Amino acid sequence: MSRYSRQELFAAIGPEGQRRIRASRVLLVGCGALGTHLAEFCVRAGVGGLTIVDRDIVEFCNLQRQSLFTEDDARAALPKAEAARRALAGVNSDVEIRAEVSDFNFRNAEKLAHGASIILDASDNFETRFLINDLAVKHGLPWVYAGCVSAKATCMPVLPGRTACLTCLLEDQPAAGGETCDTTGVIMPAVLQAVAWSSVVALKIMSGNAAALFCKMLTVDLWSGERTGIDASRPRADCPHLRRKTVPLAGRQTRQQVRRALRPRQRADQPARRL
Repeated sequence: MSRYSRQELFAAIGPEGQRRIRASRVLLVGCGALGTHLAEFCVRAGVGGLTIVDRDIVEFCNLQRQSLFTEDDARAALPKAEAARRALAGVNSDVEIRAEVSDFNFRNAEKLAHGASIILDASDNFETRFLINDLAVKHGLPWVYAGCVSAKATCMPVLPGRTACLTCLLEDQPAAGGETCDTTGVIMPAVLQAVAWSSVVALKIMSGNAAALFCKMLTVDLWSGERTGIDASRPRADCPHLRRKTVPLAGRQTRQQVRRALRPRQRADQPARRL
């Protein structure tokens, strides 16, 4: 019986969708709580290739929520990308898994994305997310924005030229990069919610079912139960990316200047609403 038989039995995917998944090459930016789960999803789903980018090492405080790592990894201070690659190598030997132990920045972003068909965001800061957005829009690559912090989970699909991009919806990155798990903490259910949303979005895109996407920026606070959604079904009419022939990939020192030039903001005609 085929390894993917249960996935292929799902009518929306089927054998043709599985072939499309197999042809997909994923760039995963970040290998923490979101990244470890998304990496495992990609490998078990049967993608053709997975590049994992992360500069950090495994620590004991990661083990509460980062699924691929062990105490031995933490004791050895293994790089997260390499520890994930080793763990996943025995899960599906048909998938080409590459570990890149480095920061994801404007100098190496295009090289790392070469050959990718989709980018999955598992980062923990808006500096990186805006860079992913710029890269994806420049090269017409679909990407999935995802985040979790505290008890909140957020997800949004981006299909450049067809849906809103991150610049269309968000103002400039929050002061000091916004809340992070290091400053505010995170609970496992928020991680799993973000993973569930972003992995099904990726599955729809990779299997050729992009028409089935819910094109919204969805956020849920699992502690309070509050849910919000911002329409992301179309690009903002005055999004600067639509007017530019090229999209700059800026470094940390020039990011604020570029963001001011791009004038990102939440669309006034599409405020967040409770679901």
